[in-house]
Amino acid sequence: MKCKINRNAAKELKKMLAKEDGQGKMFRVFVSHMHGDHAHYELMLDTPKEHDEVVKTDKDIDFILDTREEILDGVWIQFFHVPKEEWVITNPSKGSHDHQHNH
Repeated sequence: MKCKINRNAAKELKKMLAKEDGQGKMFRVFVSHMHGDHAHYELMLDTPKEHDEVVKTDKDIDFILDTREEILDGVWIQFFHVPKEEWVITNPSKGSHDHQHNH
């Protein structure tokens, strides 16, 4: 499985991991809602479970992806400062639409 992350997202996520509730955990990317080819992705702090794969990124942040969810393979996590601060999680390889997620 693959996962990409932009530089801004890596900086924001590292700040969250440094907090007390982030110690010893990783970010899980999961599908919170799906209809047709439109998926809504979310992030949460978690630890790996039985059907999970820990996916390494080039930004030194590992993500947990459930191997049973094919739509997660190729997910792209981005954080933008302009025009407003927002999270955008997409999967261009699956043709799914954007979902914006705010922490």
